[in-house]
Amino acid sequence: MAWPPMVANITTPLLGLVDTAVVGHLGTATHLAAVAIGASIFSFLFWAFGFLRMGSTGLTAQALGQGDDRRVRELLLQSILMGVFIGLMLILFRGPIIDLAIRLMAPSAEVEPWARLYCEARIFSAPAVLAGYALMGWFFGVQYSKGPLWMLLVINVANMILDYVAVYGLGMASDGVAWATVFAHYIGVTVAGVLAWHKLKGFSGHVPLSVLAKWREYMALVRVNRYLFVRTILLLLVMLFFTAQGARQGDSILAANAVLLTFLMIISNALDGFAFSVEALCGEYYGRKDKANFKKVIQLSTYWALFAAVVLMLIFWLFGNHIIALLTSVETVRDDAALYLPWLIFLPLLGIWSFMLDGIFIGTTSVKQMQNTMILCVVGVFFPVWFITQDLGNHGLWLSQAMLFIARAITLYWCYLQNMKKGVWFANS
Repeated sequence: MAWPPMVANITTPLLGLVDTAVVGHLGTATHLAAVAIGASIFSFLFWAFGFLRMGSTGLTAQALGQGDDRRVRELLLQSILMGVFIGLMLILFRGPIIDLAIRLMAPSAEVEPWARLYCEARIFSAPAVLAGYALMGWFFGVQYSKGPLWMLLVINVANMILDYVAVYGLGMASDGVAWATVFAHYIGVTVAGVLAWHKLKGFSGHVPLSVLAKWREYMALVRVNRYLFVRTILLLLVMLFFTAQGARQGDSILAANAVLLTFLMIISNALDGFAFSVEALCGEYYGRKDKANFKKVIQLSTYWALFAAVVLMLIFWLFGNHIIALLTSVETVRDDAALYLPWLIFLPLLGIWSFMLDGIFIGTTSVKQMQNTMILCVVGVFFPVWFITQDLGNHGLWLSQAMLFIARAITLYWCYLQNMKKGVWFANS
């Protein structure tokens, strides 16, 4: 089950990678910095609603394990409607949202207008992006892992083509790559909708319109998602803070961090391919109350994910500087990125444990513990480490990120042991 979401997730950073590569060869760090700021803003904004994927996966997997076909159908439609509604609200209030985001990021006077142009275009992708989250979560929940693969491949191929046309054909810059991403998302979510419609034929029953029209019918999703919302906000606050601190060190450091964050996104999305499989299978066996297979899935998935982490480390060690050179031709950005590359080489091994544990807790919808441990790690580890190591500059930022991965793994593993020991998930026998 792991390879389709793994391949699909590896393609996700290609949106940022292609955008970075296209503007990185315009001969100035200004457009690269503008895309870095705009992409960070929308990573924060959209993934604040990442519960549309995570909550849908856990609940759908449990419904599948319980043999509740109507609930499987219901969760798909409810999640999509929630995503579209939230996306339309973001477009409606785009003015104050973009103004606040730009003010918080505090870009230089040269970068600010280009970053704003990027944001004013990219916000129109909101309904498609959030509906896509819902579809991805449902696909993983019903163990149709090729669905997200096709959706994301379509998005990325469309994005590559449209990026090139916008920048080199129409003479646009950061605004052009933003519009390319917008159209690519609508194409991709249309393909995903067709795939979901075909997949629904395998589930019996139907969902009355009254279920979709009544707020109380959405309460299961809301209860799960409120904790995931807080947890995701904290995680993305770290990302936004990271980019903002890089911006305060100059456009070259900001652009270098943007290049290296593409590496981090590759790490996260590749290893999350295993985590998504854990979510689906653990959720199914949790729904069936099958403790033996629950534990077996965790063990086997962790072995393979650890192998993938080691492969990523070797790739970054051997080819990291070559990848940097592909992403930008600006010499100062290349030099700065190469200086901080060693941090990225070790992050796969540090991050794998928290990714796998996230999958277990999402599959069992034990999301309050995910929220509480994230609060502890961000407030008690990330920011204190950054404060203590400010004299190290950008090295201090990357050290803080590494310590956050370690803290997340330790705290979630402790919760996992307690839940198994006390019979929280399965009755002790």
